[in-house]
Amino acid sequence: MSFQTDIALRGEQPFVKRLEYAAEDANVAMAASNTRGSRIDPEYKLDAQIGNNHDFLTRRGPGRAWPLPPPAKCYGFPDEVSAYFRNADFVSELELELERQFGNRLFYLGPLRTYPKRQYTWQGSRPSDVGPTGEHAVDALLASRLRRKSNTRKLNRLGRAIRLITMEEHVAEWLRDLALISAFKVERISQDADIYRVRVARAQDSTEVLLTDVGFGVSQILPVLVLLAYVESGSTILLEQPEIHLHPSVQAGLADIIVEAATVRKVQVIVESHSEHLLRRLQRRVSEQALSADDVALYFCKNSGVSSEIAPLELNMFGEIANWPLEFFGDPFGETAAIVEAGLRQRGSTTL
Repeated sequence: MSFQTDIALRGEQPFVKRLEYAAEDANVAMAASNTRGSRIDPEYKLDAQIGNNHDFLTRRGPGRAWPLPPPAKCYGFPDEVSAYFRNADFVSELELELERQFGNRLFYLGPLRTYPKRQYTWQGSRPSDVGPTGEHAVDALLASRLRRKSNTRKLNRLGRAIRLITMEEHVAEWLRDLALISAFKVERISQDADIYRVRVARAQDSTEVLLTDVGFGVSQILPVLVLLAYVESGSTILLEQPEIHLHPSVQAGLADIIVEAATVRKVQVIVESHSEHLLRRLQRRVSEQALSADDVALYFCKNSGVSSEIAPLELNMFGEIANWPLEFFGDPFGETAAIVEAGLRQRGSTTL
């Protein structure tokens, strides 16, 4: 199911211009009409389609021909829809599913994530996610021990799981895939205390140290990986600048992990990023047919002077972007040409 709403202004007051629910070949929409003249609130009309059938909803009788009131809460159909139209009881189920998705299956992780600690206290809590700053990442890791092995690491050609691992194992493998660490574990200090430490080893033959004693990027990427592995399938994750404190190759590798979470774990991931390396890796995976262009939506936020506009980027099956934002990532070719030109001038002056 997908949902879309269009908000406009009438004078200084916002109103819902159109809302639409769609699922496969069916959609139900409610749109404002311009037939109301000077009255403040617009009149609304309902349209529903299932396949080629546009008459799925029909008005009951002339006694029920009053205008529809505005949508409720910008996403809900007013009660009058069920009263005026036949077969319209299902619209409340659409609203309920949207509320369920946003209320219980929408998780956000911000760009400024909490500093790592030398020790963590856990008394059996089960957080819903890692928190907006990743403050519950270790709690989520420990809570995952109460589950059975349920995280799918790989799929075969038929799309069936060939290996189920624990969430901790999944996060550790992702960290190794990114070449950030060789070993990762969360251990209890003693059986008499609810205090835990996160220990890592940078290389196979290096000494294990606390999370606080390795590069800052490891602790900053950890909440991202935990969130991608922790939430249930069907969830939506909002990641704001997940690439912060990561060097370019790790930023590119993070794109592969996001693709894995989306395609294998069936999680929808919405990323706000300035990383060219992350974007380039997504383009590469599309060109390699490891990811379908239809499963990727790219948008560019640009300043139009008085406001900001969100423009969709046109990504084709070859991983190419037709309307690339002008100089958003600078001018790599121009920089290289300038370096070569300056080098030639230096060599020429030295020769003389």
